[in-house]
Amino acid sequence: MSLLDKMERKFGRYAIQDLMKYIIILYVVGMILRYATPGVYETWFMLDASKILQGQVWRIFTFLLQSPNNNLLFFIITLYFYYMIGSVLERTWGSFRFNVYYFTGVLCTVLAAILTYLITGRVYYLDTTFVNASLFLAFAFEYPDMEVLLMFIIPIKMKWMAYLSMVVYAVDFIQGNMGTRIAILVSLLNFVLYFSSIIKRKGYSPKQMHRKMTYNKSVKQARRANTHHKCAVCGRTEADDENLEFRYCSRCNGNYEYCQDHLFTHQHIK
Repeated sequence: MSLLDKMERKFGRYAIQDLMKYIIILYVVGMILRYATPGVYETWFMLDASKILQGQVWRIFTFLLQSPNNNLLFFIITLYFYYMIGSVLERTWGSFRFNVYYFTGVLCTVLAAILTYLITGRVYYLDTTFVNASLFLAFAFEYPDMEVLLMFIIPIKMKWMAYLSMVVYAVDFIQGNMGTRIAILVSLLNFVLYFSSIIKRKGYSPKQMHRKMTYNKSVKQARRANTHHKCAVCGRTEADDENLEFRYCSRCNGNYEYCQDHLFTHQHIK
């Protein structure tokens, strides 16, 4: 059993469920803040290592407010895309491992910014651009043959988009400044951890996870088909909750059964 397996058994219950939903909310708040109060984010919330060492520790968290795109249309598209890939990765790996993957990238970004400042004396404003890019690379590795519409027109497999991203990484690393290079290295660190199976869940491939989800769904449907009680309002049965109580309503015309939550609140059928 790996260290991560032990950590998951001990701390897995504390994992944030549907983490990308909250990350998206932070981006939306950041976009609103940027439009409503121009300059406030740059002054008080950016990942400024010098300010953090002076006591403004909230910047360790508030730099997550920086939106991935300033154009409103592309901002919405980007958020949808990241929410999609993040949610799928969480279902594939489990919430705990996805939390570890994302927050490791965030933590490494903060540490890289601070260490670079201590070594060079210069402040490099890092953000989560390449952390999010590492999510895309992980998704492409898990689902290489999944197709998306490039520019909403051209169907292209995720693996080819990943190769293209690596080329862009290389160009940015060569032409970018020290801050860009650090951000790229930090994002790739997560991917290296993924390849080394530190983050990846062992024992279940994406196809196996899909089969497992399909099996669980079919079992649930079979249980529903064999139930004896069903609420005429919400459709719940004893398969949904074995503690549910069901009663027939004497004021309704016909044999209509209701759960305990709707027995006294439903509209009577005449």
